[in-house]
Amino acid sequence: MPHTQIRTARCAALVGPYLAGKTTLLESLLSAAGAITRKGSVRDGNAVGDTSPEAKARSMSTELNVASFDYLGERWSLLDCPGSVELTGEAQAALMAADIAVVVAEAAPEKAVLLAPLFKILDDHRIPHLLFINKIDTLGDLRVRDVVAAYQEVSARKLVLREVPLRENGQITGLVDLVSERAWRFNPHKPSEPVALPDGERDREAEARQAMLESAADFDDALLERLLEDMAPDSTQLYETLAQELADDLIVPVFFGSAENDNGIRRLLKALRHEGPEVSVTASRSDIRRDTTVAAQIVKTMMGSHAGKLSLARIWHGTVTDGMALGGERVSGIFQLFGRDQTKVPQAVAGDLVALGRLEKAATGDRLTDKANLGAPADWPAAAPPVHGLALRAENRNDEVKLSAALQKLRDEDPSLTLDQSAETGELVLWGQGDVHLRLAMDRLRSRFNVAVKGQPPQVPYKETIRKGTSHHARFKRQTGGHGQFADIHVEVRPLPRGSGIQFEDAVVGGAVPRQYIPAVEAGVREAAVRGPLGFPVVDFAVALTGGQFHAVDSSDMAFKTVARQAMAEALPACEPVLLEPILTVTIAVPSAFTPKVQRLVSGRRGQLLGFDARPGWSGWDEVKACMPQADMQDLIVELRSLTFGVGSYSAEFERLQEVVGKAADRAVEIRRDMLAAQ
Repeated sequence: MPHTQIRTARCAALVGPYLAGKTTLLESLLSAAGAITRKGSVRDGNAVGDTSPEAKARSMSTELNVASFDYLGERWSLLDCPGSVELTGEAQAALMAADIAVVVAEAAPEKAVLLAPLFKILDDHRIPHLLFINKIDTLGDLRVRDVVAAYQEVSARKLVLREVPLRENGQITGLVDLVSERAWRFNPHKPSEPVALPDGERDREAEARQAMLESAADFDDALLERLLEDMAPDSTQLYETLAQELADDLIVPVFFGSAENDNGIRRLLKALRHEGPEVSVTASRSDIRRDTTVAAQIVKTMMGSHAGKLSLARIWHGTVTDGMALGGERVSGIFQLFGRDQTKVPQAVAGDLVALGRLEKAATGDRLTDKANLGAPADWPAAAPPVHGLALRAENRNDEVKLSAALQKLRDEDPSLTLDQSAETGELVLWGQGDVHLRLAMDRLRSRFNVAVKGQPPQVPYKETIRKGTSHHARFKRQTGGHGQFADIHVEVRPLPRGSGIQFEDAVVGGAVPRQYIPAVEAGVREAAVRGPLGFPVVDFAVALTGGQFHAVDSSDMAFKTVARQAMAEALPACEPVLLEPILTVTIAVPSAFTPKVQRLVSGRRGQLLGFDARPGWSGWDEVKACMPQADMQDLIVELRSLTFGVGSYSAEFERLQEVVGKAADRAVEIRRDMLAAQ
């Protein structure tokens, strides 16, 4: 493969589903490049990519990890992205800064659906990517072409085999490079050795090479003309053609190997070096303007309890030096990252991925120049809508102020976390992408900010209303020596249509209740509505004050507010109170094969199906629309992902309040009473 002189640093993101082997691949690439002398492992908890306490405890990547190193005179940054669907936001941000993505997948056709959302993100943002089929030693009797065909079903771009395997006695022992037509035998944990192409493999290799050439010729007229003339293309030109089509996101080259055994890794590393785009190409694709001396973009925000804020930034052009102004703030420290290790450096140049210290106003996604902070561009990936919530409270009440500050720092790190102080239940609810996502946040609150919290499912904001009206007379009289307290009112209570709220009417005639006391009556009515006979806020009713009495000395605002609360407490139970539950409009997105299962899922949770249609912009996907009670949605995402290999998602918004009766109502009221009794 011809050597291309690289003048700027480059960045590659390793992405793929959970358990595909991305962190193991990172270790293998670092070992092949000489950046580490001994490979670590996820199992032993000593990998460069998984060094946080949360990652070690779960044996999985829980955040974006960076390894920057020099290889053959070139600067590289590899981004190991978490594969959990709940942590997709980390991967999306990393991809926006990468020159190329390595999509890591297992040699398992049944798992192809897991790549559909990832391929969609890559294609939507025109990010060059190649596919590395890992764990090739587990392929068994399956053919590589069958595995590729399964992945082709979920990719809008053409997958182009760049290698074919060599087999002996049913085992994959090496590979053939389809461009150079050279064969290599695997040596576990050592470089592969060149071997002669076995005679029995020549026909299969020739067929696969012809398919690669035809795919490349789809986008190159000169190559197509040579093929039509039955002329063999020059290998140098073929490499250049494949590199250009990769950079333009026209094709997806496919490589394979075993990261665990270090097989096929050096071939992958060579492809990244010689065919991956330079930073100038990436900057142009991202519409980075060159009318400033320096341009950079924040990829990730990292908040430490003691070290302060660090902003992981890709330098698009120019040179950033320690102490210079960037985005309207002064850079205080430039750090090169290698896992958890930070090395202070005096400057960063175009292509570098570095952590910048103390940019307090900069947020993830922001583009910074030497003149201003331009904010996040329009195409920066939006955080996925929250699908799971936990009501948090500090274990130590004295930590409540500290908790608020710590949660804000976590949200700066992870924009896919959402914080909601519920006005209806009074709870502080942290929303995210699933239980793992939120439990990680709780662990980080403890380990980084020394705030221990407890989490529980958030309360459903039930309401109650009335079915019929009534008239009621209430009197409040108390004599305590000196001035007493006296108030007397007549009220009429009646139900209102759904969504009307609370209405108060002054229907007093003849001054039976002086006008200065009427606001106090209304305030008492509204205070009483905070907790009705069933224990929930009362809505959609009207109260008319029709008459009453007062005492010139003993009446007061407080007395009339008190008698209004008393009147409501006595009248509402006679109005046939009924429980109202919030109903949400839910849009569930799944591959079409899972649509029948999702319809059954909705019906089993008291949902009402509204229909389904093709998901816009997604080939082979549906959107199922339904109305569902909020009470039945707390763990919906868990079951949905279980049914869809983890790729199903949903969004929801409030639709209406609806009467609920029977066991569901009885259980909600019982839980509420127990909760109020425990307070």
